[in-house]
Amino acid sequence: MGYGEVESYEDFANYNEQALNLLTAKFAPVPTWIYPPLAKLLALFDLHEWGHQHGNFISPHNQIFEQQRVGIETELQKTWGDRVKVFKAFNFCKPYLPEQVLEQVRDEGFDKLLIYPLLVVDSIFTSGIAVEQVNNALTQLAGEGDHWLTGTRYIPSFYNEEDYIELLARLVEEKIQNDLNVAHLPSQTGIVLLNHGCPHKAKGFTSGIMESEALYEKVREKLIHKYPLVSVGWLNHDTPLIEWTQPNAELAAKNLIDLGATAIVMMPIGFATENHCTFG
Repeated sequence: MGYGEVESYEDFANYNEQALNLLTAKFAPVPTWIYPPLAKLLALFDLHEWGHQHGNFISPHNQIFEQQRVGIETELQKTWGDRVKVFKAFNFCKPYLPEQVLEQVRDEGFDKLLIYPLLVVDSIFTSGIAVEQVNNALTQLAGEGDHWLTGTRYIPSFYNEEDYIELLARLVEEKIQNDLNVAHLPSQTGIVLLNHGCPHKAKGFTSGIMESEALYEKVREKLIHKYPLVSVGWLNHDTPLIEWTQPNAELAAKNLIDLGATAIVMMPIGFATENHCTFG
């Protein structure tokens, strides 16, 4: 499961309304009746940003996510054959909403379900909404008598998996060695490790700050002995009246430059799939 992103600008309003209901409602004091008109207003800003400022940009997220789905399915079928099938579900994008995908899972005869949010950090905004949507969909699809599912399992996120941490550090080092090593000293190479921004207050839910900070510290430990200028950078949303994690990406880079960095490497560590946030 992943967020999904629009491939047609006409879908912005629907996408935004889904996000407002599932995400914004968890931390912002906004009445639900305002979601539909607010979603349409935000769609105008999205159209201006993606269409006019960034040359009709279309996020590659969905295409990359499909490649990830195929790769996971291919590896699993090497062991279990066609007894296993990997379906993709998006939190906000039709025709891959969880209720649509679970109906297909049921109709194809599967009776066991493994839920895997392909998102780096566990929080109410990632795995939390994935489980919420799956539970709602299973309730909708439940018929009379015994439930069609005979078993469910869940895989938590992987922010603390050593293989993932090693991979991130290796990618940063390879980028520096290939592109910056000749012109910039290691002590003058600034590294901004980018996490998805988190609101500090989320109505008592787990916001993901602790998990994101833990991921940052683990990757930083792998790099700092050779590259001392390392900072976290948070990719925050521009939501008024909400206190977000700091420093944001721009401030983090500026701080490293003030400390003597002559080159900056920005590495998204809190994202399993490239998307409009990482490209922006």
